[in-house]
Amino acid sequence: MDCRVYAASGDPWLQTAMVSDFLENGSSCGADSRCSSDSDSGFCELANLADKISYDKVLLDQHGIDMLSVVNSLIVSINSKDLDFIRCGSCNASCIRFSLVKRLRLAGYDAAVCISKWQGSGKVPGGDHEYIDIINYSGSASGDRLIIDIDFRSHFEIARAVPSYNRILNSLPVVFVGSLSKLKQFLQVMVEAAKSSLKQNSMPLPPWRSLAYLQSKWHSPYQRLVRPDLQTISGSLSFEHKRCVGHLNRLKSLIQFEMETERTHLKKVTSRVKVDRWRLRTP
Repeated sequence: MDCRVYAASGDPWLQTAMVSDFLENGSSCGADSRCSSDSDSGFCELANLADKISYDKVLLDQHGIDMLSVVNSLIVSINSKDLDFIRCGSCNASCIRFSLVKRLRLAGYDAAVCISKWQGSGKVPGGDHEYIDIINYSGSASGDRLIIDIDFRSHFEIARAVPSYNRILNSLPVVFVGSLSKLKQFLQVMVEAAKSSLKQNSMPLPPWRSLAYLQSKWHSPYQRLVRPDLQTISGSLSFEHKRCVGHLNRLKSLIQFEMETERTHLKKVTSRVKVDRWRLRTP
């Protein structure tokens, strides 16, 4: 369930139906048929965590909802010819991020690619990460940051995941768009879900799936770049760049599937609301 379909209508009756849908389909583990699909004792815990993911998606603010729609549409508009550049060294999908930033800036947003780096400490390995942010100065002098991560689900992939964990993973947004506080809510739930899944296979949580490591990706010091160090490609694309083209195509397919799923869900919820309204008018 996703409140983006509610926000599209602005209808309080639809909001009631969405809450009802969440309570009917997303909570009670004892009544949920999902509980019988895994024999492990930790399944109900994972089912409850799945509810939290659904609830966090419902609580998206209007600005985040609007920006997610903008970002998804812009990504779908990118084609392989737009990825005519790579950074020196490994591209690592940077060309997709900079193509998206270019489109966002043309649309009037203060967007940039952020490159964060952090040193290892204790059990947290060092590393680096690339993501996009948009700064909105209308709310404060320093500006509010909106985080965009185009490969959000990959941060939570684990070995030998139980089926219920994979369902939670696939319920995450394909592209994350939201505040750091909203991001933290998703991270906390996914770390607990990973712990539960791995525990059922008698496996420990790896350091690179810990909450401290995940938070380092978006909370560490970063450099904002509007454009990369360009290296024009002539002739055939490099191996790394071909991988980015494949990644772009998969990303677009996932986004289009997600959007179509939401449209189908909206039709079902809207239809149910119309029936409820008719019942209220019936003497």
